[in-house]
Amino acid sequence: MLRSTFPLVSHLPSRKPPPIRPRLPPVRPYASSAASPPPPPPPPASAYVHLPFCRKRCHYCDFPIVALGTSSPPTSPHGGDGDDPRIADYVRLLLREVAATRPVSDDGVPLETVFFGGGTPSLVPPRLVAAVLDALRARFGLSASPEVSIEMDPGTFDAAKLRELVGLGVNRVSLGVQAFQEDLLRACGRAHGLREVHDAVGIVTACEGLQNWSMDLISSLPNQTEEMWEESLRCTVDARPTHVSVYDLQIEQGTKFGQLYTPGVYPLPNETDSANFYKIASKRLSEAGYNHYEISSYCKTGYECKHNVTYWQNRSFYAFGLGSASYINGIRFSRPRRMKEYAEWVQKLENGVWSHESGNSGIKDMAMDVVMLSLRTAWGLDVQSFSKTFGRSLTESLCNTFRPFVESGLVIAMDMERRALQPSEFELDLQHDGENGSRVAFIRLSDPDGFLLSNELISLAFGIISP
Repeated sequence: MLRSTFPLVSHLPSRKPPPIRPRLPPVRPYASSAASPPPPPPPPASAYVHLPFCRKRCHYCDFPIVALGTSSPPTSPHGGDGDDPRIADYVRLLLREVAATRPVSDDGVPLETVFFGGGTPSLVPPRLVAAVLDALRARFGLSASPEVSIEMDPGTFDAAKLRELVGLGVNRVSLGVQAFQEDLLRACGRAHGLREVHDAVGIVTACEGLQNWSMDLISSLPNQTEEMWEESLRCTVDARPTHVSVYDLQIEQGTKFGQLYTPGVYPLPNETDSANFYKIASKRLSEAGYNHYEISSYCKTGYECKHNVTYWQNRSFYAFGLGSASYINGIRFSRPRRMKEYAEWVQKLENGVWSHESGNSGIKDMAMDVVMLSLRTAWGLDVQSFSKTFGRSLTESLCNTFRPFVESGLVIAMDMERRALQPSEFELDLQHDGENGSRVAFIRLSDPDGFLLSNELISLAFGIISP
């Protein structure tokens, strides 16, 4: 499954992009034709915090989680004696990591976004969530009005718990619904049913002080029909979230679905059916007033997830917790996925044995990251900025590679005012080699057809950057 909580090993990009969901890039040797080295990136102003606890592992999930089961001690909203010791011990370890992490900037750049992902963070008592927020505030500072998001699953919170989280500073909720059919929820191994979905939607929409919330859906599930998908989208629109994330199921090795199913083989939909699900979502959500601002992300105007925009714009960010991956000073690095190894990693960090500054990253890696992440968004690739950083020759090669796709409408070239250029205008610009200054300022993929072929188009770009 694809998710928007980017800084996990399973969420970061590979050099050949998988269907929608990005993965961690390998490090490549340094090589570049750029006119000059890129300037140092600004210091991080975002932090991802991984809270790995779930009631059970869903059949599609390959994330680093801890399944608490039904026999775990109950967690009260206020914490205390009811805390599950596994949660309390983990949060203490997390606080040690935060305390041992040296801020990148000495200028005291505060955090503008914090994202609690998982796992199911809503299983963690608010008292412990507050402890993490306090630690981040003490170590890095928080801006005057930060975006603080938390993932929540139906059946793991009540109105009182949500009110307390909002009182602590949480101002954005990502609700993991996934489907509005009981059979599909059960087939996915979800710990909640349809009644809990409706209860959760009611709690979120009635919560005073919470205006910003997102709903997650999954398409291409086993035995999912077009009618089921239409119903889930209709129920989503009726619930009126400010943001919707639509993820295409990806079968991962080592998961229960990986043992049961083969991609494209019944009862999973074939590629044509999966593409149709995507087109339906784009059409229905656009008709309902949602802006399709990233391949899997839709929002009402002004409600983009600021934290996830950090990822898509390739800006630096901190990450904390089991299996999470940071991006600092152009270097991506991840923590162990197993609890014992993660605890040892934190100890090394405290002892000064490990530091992200020991890594390295090549210019080609940076160029590929910029292309891949930019082309996942409606904003697209800033061609002129790319040319200044990585060289005019490489930029011209990319534009020539995309020439037939501009002609077919899968790629859209735009000028400085973001006006779409006609294919003939794009062709004329290429023929003149930018003699009088290129009119092409941005390149983006069309919605939905270009987005659907993003893997192939981005792979072509990778072949130009690193032949």
